Amino acid sequence: MSFEQLKKKEQSKKSYPKYWDEKIETMPRKELEALQLELLKDMVAHAYHNSPYYNRVFNEQGINPDTIQTLDDIKKLPFSNKKVIRACQDEAPPFGTMVAVPEEEIVYISASSGSTGSPTASPFTQKDFDDWIDFESRIFWSSGMRPTDRYCHALNFSMFVGGPCVYGAQKLGALSIHAGTIPSERLLALMQQFQPTIIWTTPSYAWYLGETAQKKGIDPAKDLNINKIFVCGEPGGSIEVTRRRIENLWDADVYDYYGISDIFGSCAAECEEKSGCHFAEDQILVEVINPETGEQVADGERGELVLTTLKKQARPLIRFRTGDIVSYTTKTCECGRTSLRIDGVHGRVDDMLIIKGVNVFPSDIEHIIRHYHELTGEYRLVVDRVNHLDTLTVEVEYVEGYTGNIEELAQAVQTDIKKSVAVSAAVHILEPDTLPRVTHKAKRILDNRGNVWGR
Repeated sequence: MSFEQLKKKEQSKKSYPKYWDEKIETMPRKELEALQLELLKDMVAHAYHNSPYYNRVFNEQGINPDTIQTLDDIKKLPFSNKKVIRACQDEAPPFGTMVAVPEEEIVYISASSGSTGSPTASPFTQKDFDDWIDFESRIFWSSGMRPTDRYCHALNFSMFVGGPCVYGAQKLGALSIHAGTIPSERLLALMQQFQPTIIWTTPSYAWYLGETAQKKGIDPAKDLNINKIFVCGEPGGSIEVTRRRIENLWDADVYDYYGISDIFGSCAAECEEKSGCHFAEDQILVEVINPETGEQVADGERGELVLTTLKKQARPLIRFRTGDIVSYTTKTCECGRTSLRIDGVHGRVDDMLIIKGVNVFPSDIEHIIRHYHELTGEYRLVVDRVNHLDTLTVEVEYVEGYTGNIEELAQAVQTDIKKSVAVSAAVHILEPDTLPRVTHKAKRILDNRGNVWGR
């Protein structure tokens, strides 16, 4: 693309409105909460009258649609989780007893990866699907995508709920390239041929793809046309040092996205301010709770993300415990949007390590590792049990061509971990390309302790 074409493209963007749906995106919190209350009342009534599971559980606990009079009454409703969804599916295959519409109204179904058990299905009516895709257009727009962009969708298209998100880009008017999870060499060739301006993938794969390009003699910043990278599936997109390293590698802006297979694709994403992921609060009611007590945590505190669908008819999900540890704010963003924002995902409840009484998430270690330009940025946490005590070893790699003192570098990293996380960890620095690379979600923990805490 020539300089004149780029200039013309940038000028054309200036004529577009700032918001995809200004009324919803800038609605004052009190009005938004009033809307949420009405939607919640309707959703609870829909679930009670049409879902065998919710009808049974609500009746057992003395709950009916009149139970909900304020948003705070959400606390009176029971939690759900993956285990509950699987039990419902087993009770009435294939969709389960949570489903609240007849099968003929279901037009699409996605499924989770099954990485923590049997895959869970997520059904959609046509209205559910249309609402979802419109929200994808909204968040793409908030991240700066415009009809003049070329968008490369490098997410799995199989049964993965992130696949259809590409239709949000098409509805918005962007030229959309359905790349999927093809081999890296093929994806790079496609990017050289069609010169997309935006790509969506995971943080670890964005880094891996950039490294792969360099090894093939391709400079991601100069030889490719990417100016925005959307990332999801891992905490890295909201870890500032990881974001900067990916941005420097590609000379592109990185925007964090959050999605969950049990509801729909991306439920939240960063706007161009990059100050947290705006949630779809007109479609999902958000709670952040203490995982142990179930009580709401305050703005800025870490807690487990709990979601309640407000519009989805096919399978309502009420107080669904995601297992994701987040922090949030309800302050109006500089962009003018008023929706609740999460500061990315710090980790998962089941990924949290307890080392000598200290809670440690992989993202806490990543924040430290990625500050060292002597290291590649890849890392793995190895947990062992020695003499009845848990020990943590952090495996990292030095960059190609590093000639410094390995022992001194390891000591420096170890000291920073101790200062920042309050945990003593051994640091092993390995040769470049020793740690495994992945094309989807990176697995950062190797737990050698066996059946710890009943797992």
